[in-house]
Amino acid sequence: MRGIKLLCLALLFSSAAFAQKQYTHADTLRGSITPQRAWWDVQYYDLHVTVDPPDSTFTGFNTITYNVLKPDSIMQIDLQEPMEIDSVLQDKHTLTFTRDGNAFFINLKKPQIAKKADKITIFFHGKPKVAVKAPWDGGVVWGKDKENRPWIATACQGLGASVWWPNKDHQSDEPDNGMTIALTVPNELKGVSNGRLKKTFPNADGTTTYTWMVTNPINNYDVSVNIGNYTEIKDSYSGEGGKLDLSYWVLDYNVDTAKVHFEVVKPMLKCFEYWFGKYPFYKDSYKLVEVPFLGMEHQSAVAYGNKFKMGYLGRDLSGTGWGLKWDFIIVHESGHEWFGNNITTKDLADMWVHESFTNYSETLFTTCQYGAKAGNEYVQGSRHNITNDEPIIPAYNVNAEGSGDMYYKGANMIHMIRQIMGNDEAFRQLLRGLNKTFWHQTVTGRQVQDYINNFVGINLDKMYEQYLTTTQIPTLEYRITGQQLQFRWVDAVKDFNMPVKVKLNASGYTLIYPGTLWHTAVLTLDKPEDFEVDPNFYINVKNVKDVKKAK
Repeated sequence: MRGIKLLCLALLFSSAAFAQKQYTHADTLRGSITPQRAWWDVQYYDLHVTVDPPDSTFTGFNTITYNVLKPDSIMQIDLQEPMEIDSVLQDKHTLTFTRDGNAFFINLKKPQIAKKADKITIFFHGKPKVAVKAPWDGGVVWGKDKENRPWIATACQGLGASVWWPNKDHQSDEPDNGMTIALTVPNELKGVSNGRLKKTFPNADGTTTYTWMVTNPINNYDVSVNIGNYTEIKDSYSGEGGKLDLSYWVLDYNVDTAKVHFEVVKPMLKCFEYWFGKYPFYKDSYKLVEVPFLGMEHQSAVAYGNKFKMGYLGRDLSGTGWGLKWDFIIVHESGHEWFGNNITTKDLADMWVHESFTNYSETLFTTCQYGAKAGNEYVQGSRHNITNDEPIIPAYNVNAEGSGDMYYKGANMIHMIRQIMGNDEAFRQLLRGLNKTFWHQTVTGRQVQDYINNFVGINLDKMYEQYLTTTQIPTLEYRITGQQLQFRWVDAVKDFNMPVKVKLNASGYTLIYPGTLWHTAVLTLDKPEDFEVDPNFYINVKNVKDVKKAK
C-alpha cells in the first residue's frame, strides 16, 4: 500500500542517489539474518498489550515459543526506540540483555538444545513512535472520530512491527502456528485485531481485554491494533473453501453506510478466488476494520480508511474512469491476502512480489466486473503513475525498499507476461499455482521468477532484469522495406530478448522475438502503415526508416 506515497516522493530522489545510498549498522541489524537470529525459528507469539489512550502508552508482554535450530546463547529481539524492554524471563529466571539501537541481545542461561522447543517472555512498555502520515510514515495513529472519541490504530509495513511490540522483526520468520493478540482497552472502547475474537473479559480497573487468535502464519507487520467505538456487522461468503465468515468493524455511526458500501466484498472474493485460488485464511475469517488512516493489508483484518468512497479517496488512479467504479482500498488491500500475506517475501527488497501482483489484482477485478477491454484500459492507464526514478529491487539484507514503481510498472510487467502466454486459462493457473506452491510461505523474489519461467516455458530473466533492476524502458526499433519487417531492442539490458506482440497481418497480433541485433519477419498487411505493436506492452516503439545508418 505504501507505494502511493513513494510515487509522490519519487521526483525527490535520483537514480544516482539510490545507487550511492550508504547503509548503516542499524540497517544491517534490522534487515539481515544475524547470527543471533539465525539459530532459532518462531513457532508462536502470545502477545498481550494494554493501551492507555490518555497517556499514549503501550504496556505488555510477549511470550515467544521457538524451535532451536542449532545451539546458541544470544538471542536478538527487536523493539524500536523509544519503546523499552523492562525484563526478560525464561523458566522463571531473569535474563540480562544489552541494547544496540533498536536491537536487544538477550543472554540465555539454560542450554539451547537443537530440535527442541522453548519459550521466552519479554515485558515491555513505552510511547511508540507516532505515525505522522500513516500508512506511509509508520507507527501508531492516535486519532479521534467525528464525535471526538479516541480512535487508535497501528500501521508499520517497512518500518517494522517492532515499532510497538518486541519480536523477531524479519519477514523471513513468521510464527508457524499463529499467535494470540490480547488487547486491553478502556471499557468504553473496543479492541480489534487479527484472526477471531475468542474471549472478551471485563477487568476490575475499568478496562476490557479482547483476546484474538490467529491460527495461520502471519507476517509481523500485519499484526494490528485497532481501537474505537466499533460495531460489528456479520456476514458470510460461500467460496472455494466452504463458508467464509465475514465481519466488518466500523464506527457505530457508519453501520448503515458500511452495509451498502461493503457489498463489493463478495464479488471481489469470487473474482480473486477464481484467479488466485482459495482465500488463504478461512480459519481466521475475513474482516474489514475501519481505521483513521487510508488502509493497509493487515491479514484477516484489512484496515479500511477510504471514507466509503469509490476509487482512491474519490480519485481514479488509472485516469480511465474504470477506477471510479469500485473502492480502491477494499480491492487493493484485500488482494494482498494472496500476495503479501499468503506469499510473503523473506526480504523487503523483494516487495515487488507483494505490490506488483496486488496492483495487478485491480486489473483482474476490473476485468471480472467489466470485461477484458476495461481491464486492459485500466492497466494501460495506470502507466502515467510510473516515474522510472530508481530500480524496483534495491539492496538486500538492509531492510530497503525500492521504487514505488513496484506497483504500476510491476503490474504492467505481469500484464506483459500474460500477453506472452497468450492463454488466460494458463495465466490463471499460473497465479493459482503460485499461491498453492508457496501457500503460507516466505519466499525470495528469485523463487517466484523461477516458478514463472518454469510454468511459462520461457526464460524471462532478461525481462525481470530490465523492469525490476533498471529504470530504462526498452525501445523496439523497426523499419519496413516492402513486405519485410526488421526489428530489434535498444535501450535495454545486455542480450534483452523479451517477446512482443505486433500486427503482421490482418488476423491480429502475433508474437515476434526481437534481440539486440536486427531480426526479420514477413509483413502481409495491405498497408505497411497499419503495422502496430500491441498496446498491452509497456515499451517504447520507434520507426527508424528515416535513419540512414541505423546501426
